[in-house]
Amino acid sequence: MADSVYEHDRPARLVELLRAIADRINELDNDDDLLEAGPELQKMLGDARAELFRYEVRITYDTPEVAESRRIVERAKRQTDDLDFGDSEETGKWQER
Repeated sequence: MADSVYEHDRPARLVELLRAIADRINELDNDDDLLEAGPELQKMLGDARAELFRYEVRITYDTPEVAESRRIVERAKRQTDDLDFGDSEETGKWQER
């Protein structure tokens, strides 16, 4: 299950990684320095891209338990939507629509 959820410390590490990229770009004074640092920046950006993807996928992943709970709630909502909670003059009870 550890692979299916995004661990609590990983968002902070991702933020640090993104800030490190920004800091490195700011350290490079001119266009030539930026272009020469291309391979280094590509590696940093690739690492950040992979980690951002993991973050997006894992943060939205439902564990099997959460998925089952969501299914139960959605089924209950559908059943509730199928009931008429207004008073019926004929029976005085709830009726299915």
